[in-house]
Amino acid sequence: MTETLTIAIAQLDLHVGSIDKNLAAIRAARAQAAAAGADLLVTPELSIAGYPPEDLVLKPAFVAACQAAAEALAADTADGGPGIVAGLPWRTDGSLHNAAFVMDGGAIIARRAKHELPNYGVFDEKRVFVAGPAPGPVPFRGFRLGLLICEDWWFPAVPETLAESGAEILISTNASPFEDGKQGRRIQLALNRVVETGLPFIFAALTGGQDEIVFDGASFALNADRSIALRMAHFETGLAVTQWRRGNAGLACTPQPIPPDPERLDLVYRAMVMGLADYVNKNAFPGVILGLSGGIDSALSAAVAVDALGADRVRAVMMPSRYTSAHSLEDAAACAALLGIRCDTVPISAATGAFEAALAPLFEGRAPDITEENIQSRARGLILMALSNKLGAMVLTTGNKSEMSVGYATLYGDMCGGYSVLKDVYKTTVFDLCRWRNAHLPDNARGPAGPVMPERVISKPPSAELRDNQTDQDSLPPYEVLDAILAALIEGEAAIEDVVAAGHDEATVARVWRLLDRAEYKRRQAPPGVKITPRAFGRDRRYPITNGFTTLVT
Repeated sequence: MTETLTIAIAQLDLHVGSIDKNLAAIRAARAQAAAAGADLLVTPELSIAGYPPEDLVLKPAFVAACQAAAEALAADTADGGPGIVAGLPWRTDGSLHNAAFVMDGGAIIARRAKHELPNYGVFDEKRVFVAGPAPGPVPFRGFRLGLLICEDWWFPAVPETLAESGAEILISTNASPFEDGKQGRRIQLALNRVVETGLPFIFAALTGGQDEIVFDGASFALNADRSIALRMAHFETGLAVTQWRRGNAGLACTPQPIPPDPERLDLVYRAMVMGLADYVNKNAFPGVILGLSGGIDSALSAAVAVDALGADRVRAVMMPSRYTSAHSLEDAAACAALLGIRCDTVPISAATGAFEAALAPLFEGRAPDITEENIQSRARGLILMALSNKLGAMVLTTGNKSEMSVGYATLYGDMCGGYSVLKDVYKTTVFDLCRWRNAHLPDNARGPAGPVMPERVISKPPSAELRDNQTDQDSLPPYEVLDAILAALIEGEAAIEDVVAAGHDEATVARVWRLLDRAEYKRRQAPPGVKITPRAFGRDRRYPITNGFTTLVT
């Protein structure tokens, strides 16, 4: 009986719906695996279709095209090289499954359907897929492989079934979205499965961005003794080759050097970079354009954009009003210079003056208020969209999660744009990320080393500069207070009394609760943005706009 098995893990950045591109990526990985002497290539979940395909799988033509691609890929294995594990939507007996096919010797030798279908957070697989039966092992070149598809290993039932029916190793194909703090939880759950089954474990992961989701990769392998034998890089494509030998205690993997764990802010920042890069590139935008105000949010957004796309694909515009301070213009210009991006100036005073003059007869007898502030914001949005239409670059909006939570943003104004890298980043984290980026150059960043914004951008009080002497704290609690309350209400779904019991002022908590509730209509109209926290607005958190449940507010 064969005593060794060489398994290559392909950590791929795939393109939803682009079957030909995905097939080419799998074939390129197989060629690498063959050159390394691999017996088997394992690719991520739904690798032929891309993940998540959402309602694409309801199109019979798409499912048929995926099936044809799988058959073509299987035919490749007639050359005697590595077998392949690849994923695709599979229709059989009238049911559509999220499936993994095993290919070897020129044929599809096994099909397995995902048993545990996630239906929470960003996932709604039960809407389009039917759960498969608990799977049995797949015989492959003298070994018995326990094949799982992502969620199948987050619960003990499927791994235990595979172990009881004779599997020698657990191999999971995955599309596991990034969120802050998730990496350690993945490893711990995998260790739980190893302990429960006594089997080694392979986690083969997707990387790359897809709309509001980003996948961080970090594929790994665990031996049955719970030691980590392999861990691949975060947010990078690549191929890792693992050597497994059968001994008295079962299969064991020759360990490889394990890279150090990245810092939390490193992971968050790189998630933002990858999410933006893939959104722009996969949708074939030539670049991005954004308003650069001299404030911290636009400075960080510009830095992420340059690191994602390169300075030549990022363009900035300063749009001063009569309320714009000299230091804001200086700081915006300094940010542009540090990043090496073009920055134009388009004053908005004439535009806002024209609007105010046109509306003066209708506003007669009414004092200036937030209306005039919003006119400024919307004038800026109009300018950015006009430049986008003329130049082709996508508008990058710069609002953060704290602002979007409480509605401190203007519809068709500063919310105007095609994508938001800060949409799921609280303001306190924005400050942390700016300090971190000024001190670090992320891996694979296209931007410069060294500081990317003046220190004054980080240290000065945040202000929208829509009226004289304005600061954010005129309208909002201090951000360290606001963000703590928001995290409790959004990520924790805490009741007001629980947030108060944690040490917050009751009136402040109730006010934040009201603002959060009343801003839902704005968030529904916000552009997509990178998911960072466990509870991002949009796919993760879906509240009704028309909502009469206000009894908890005092």
